[in-house]
Amino acid sequence: MLKKIYFTLFIALTVFSKNTIAQGGYDIHFNIKGNKDTMMYLVKYIFDQQYIVDTCKKIKNGQVYFKGKEDLDKGVYTLVSQGKAIYFDLFVNENQKFTFNCDNNDIVNTIKVVGSKENELFITYIRFITNKNVEFNKFRDQSKTKSKEDSAKFIQEKLKAMNDDVRKFEADYMTKAKGTYVYDVLNLKSEKEPKEIPKAKNGRPDSVYQYYYFKNHFFDGIDFKDDRIVRTPFFDDRVKRYFDNVILQHPDTIIQEIDKVLHLCKQDGLAYNILMGYFTYKYEQTKLMGFDKVFVHICDTYILNGKAKEVYSDETVKKIKERTDIMRNLLLESKAPELYMIDTTFGKQVMKMGFDTAKTSQSVTDLYYKNLEKLTPMFKTLYLVKAKYTVLVFWSVDCGHCQTEIPKLSEELKGLKSTIDFTTVAVYTKEDFNAWRKFIIEKKLDFINVFDPIHLNNLKEKYDIYSTPVIYILDRDKKIKAKRLGVEQVVDYLKFLEKIDKNK
Repeated sequence: MLKKIYFTLFIALTVFSKNTIAQGGYDIHFNIKGNKDTMMYLVKYIFDQQYIVDTCKKIKNGQVYFKGKEDLDKGVYTLVSQGKAIYFDLFVNENQKFTFNCDNNDIVNTIKVVGSKENELFITYIRFITNKNVEFNKFRDQSKTKSKEDSAKFIQEKLKAMNDDVRKFEADYMTKAKGTYVYDVLNLKSEKEPKEIPKAKNGRPDSVYQYYYFKNHFFDGIDFKDDRIVRTPFFDDRVKRYFDNVILQHPDTIIQEIDKVLHLCKQDGLAYNILMGYFTYKYEQTKLMGFDKVFVHICDTYILNGKAKEVYSDETVKKIKERTDIMRNLLLESKAPELYMIDTTFGKQVMKMGFDTAKTSQSVTDLYYKNLEKLTPMFKTLYLVKAKYTVLVFWSVDCGHCQTEIPKLSEELKGLKSTIDFTTVAVYTKEDFNAWRKFIIEKKLDFINVFDPIHLNNLKEKYDIYSTPVIYILDRDKKIKAKRLGVEQVVDYLKFLEKIDKNK
């Protein structure tokens, strides 16, 4: 399948292009009999993206030329048609001057290469695998004429025989290819399985042994210090499968495994820089609760310690630090930041002090100190709320989603009042006191309803509030036990926490 191709130079990160000025340059010729394309692209793989490195705009009689005075980055490339269809992959390594000859009607079985032993070797592999797929499709068509039971048996037998053929071919092929770049690339897609599996107590093959063997040998033979490995169609899939499907999905495990993998890389090498950018973005954007701990670890251990200078500019690092400082204080088990708020009881009094019309931070500060004696007894603070659990909700009356979800939350929580010791603190994130108070009364919101007309609390930074509603659950000591829950999750999570506490 053709991955997304960028028709412009990649400029978002600086990790990809440290091209060395070479002497020979490249000269790659394709003679494709019967081809009618008038333009083709030479495309480079880099992790999970592809980038056009050269374009042949004048094609006559299937003659395609790509030439340049400087060497191409060593790696796997692909020939792409003007309609964005892939013809085939090719290896660009030390030798960058060679020719492919083939017939457009049957490229795989007619292709021959002159001047590149690596591409010759690769073609034998592609030809065998492609023809096996064709063979299987024929068997599948034959099975359609049989009964359901006979068809399944027929396909199963043929598939087993074909898998045996493929395994034998690949084993022999990899033995012959060892020591070549072709071997290194195909090794990225080969699974490492134990030859002998001990028996478990139940007499069956030990699945735990199989898992740990598979996990511990997942990156065998992969040289993370070799930039060429990143420029293949298989490296990204191997890394992603390991972190998404092979290892335990727990922040501490992922942190440990990221450190291991980055340790295999050469600092500021291509694999190191690519993976640094990938992991940073992945775990900053994750929706899995608690996994922001991974992002904070990456930032603290690498980016903010000057170990990602080739990935991010100083200006970007500064922004990452700001983001990290916010998230670090909101990790699970961290103590929630204190809040100094005003509830509905004193809302009108505070608004009359002039905070709603103050236009500058200095005027707000002046008003604060002028009225400090009156304000002090009005403050409702988070840490003075006494309950086993605190449901901390940030919402706004002009938020359409909040208008639906907050009353729903109020109703769902009523059923827990007699079974779990909790209090709900609902923080209004805007300043329209009248609209807020009206909504509370109409919807009968049985919360501790507070807002911040004095602008004492920077909610965006303190609690990472960039949209609403946002819901946290805190324990008796105001440690964060859950965050960014959906309204439908709150009741179940409170029950879950209570069950854990009782089981202790």
